[in-house]
Amino acid sequence: MRGDSEHMVRLDGAGRRYGMRGPWVLRGVRLDVRAGTLVRVVGPNGTGKSTLLRLLARIDAPSEGRVTGRPRTAYVPERFPAALPFTAAGYLTHMGRVHGLTGGTAARRAEEWLARFGAAGHAATPMSELSKGSSQKVAVAQALLADPELLVLDEAWTGLDTEARAVLDRAVAERTTGGAAVVFVDHDPRRLAGHADTTYAITGSSVNRLEGDGSSAGAAGALADGSAVVIDVRGPRGAAPPVLPEAVVRAGGTVRSGAGGVDGVFRLAVAAVHSDLVLRELLTARPPWHVVAVNQGSRGGGVPDARRGDLAAIQAEPVGDAKAEAAVENDDENEDVRR
Repeated sequence: MRGDSEHMVRLDGAGRRYGMRGPWVLRGVRLDVRAGTLVRVVGPNGTGKSTLLRLLARIDAPSEGRVTGRPRTAYVPERFPAALPFTAAGYLTHMGRVHGLTGGTAARRAEEWLARFGAAGHAATPMSELSKGSSQKVAVAQALLADPELLVLDEAWTGLDTEARAVLDRAVAERTTGGAAVVFVDHDPRRLAGHADTTYAITGSSVNRLEGDGSSAGAAGALADGSAVVIDVRGPRGAAPPVLPEAVVRAGGTVRSGAGGVDGVFRLAVAAVHSDLVLRELLTARPPWHVVAVNQGSRGGGVPDARRGDLAAIQAEPVGDAKAEAAVENDDENEDVRR
């Protein structure tokens, strides 16, 4: 069903700014989201990824241009308002009815999705008392209740424990296999790596479709603008430096050895829009490279360094914040003990 299916939603010259005289966050955006496809949106923080998703979900109207197509849409925002006057099951049942389900069907599906996400024990818990992780499970479950035709996920995996992230991965696959479209943003470049049918990169106020090699019209200037991702990797003993794809080199990607003063560790600085491609190449190599740290920074610096002979400093602010995710899991476990 992929590749030649009809479009579900289309942006035609769409732009968005906040306020009559505010700067343009996005402008001149033209893109199609087709049935049965998985679409990823990438770009540095603050470049308008959430704004683009809100346009696609019709949460916001464009300041100029048009959005066409009205599929049944469900949306998981980056920040979920957890302090709502419902229990977890009550909120999901309410949202199921908003999405057009009968009360009985909504209640049954609420129970099913809470169980799938390992949160059945919190069905009667007031939303305001849920931990961050449990609240995020409810946020994701409400978007999946009514089998949407278009599922829009803004950092939906953030805050979920390992098992719940795997459940969401499977749910995304189920939706696209069933003919729905899924558009997502996630801070972890490994999330669903290699599975997206289309990737769009935001550079400035423009949205560019990446080609098969990970290049785009807007990628060449990304490093010059400071929109870089720095990847520290370790290979087998005596390994030669990793070879970057040609498109990444053309955009200014670099490799240097001895990252952080540690022998055998190489530091790759690449445009943020190329980070998915580079990580996929590293992790699927034979033998694979070990990714020590992934950090957002700039070509000229601003990236943690580790001159003390270990990697503690360059692991200080990883993009895939494993420490934060572990804290969420511990928070949920502690909450379960308290209950």
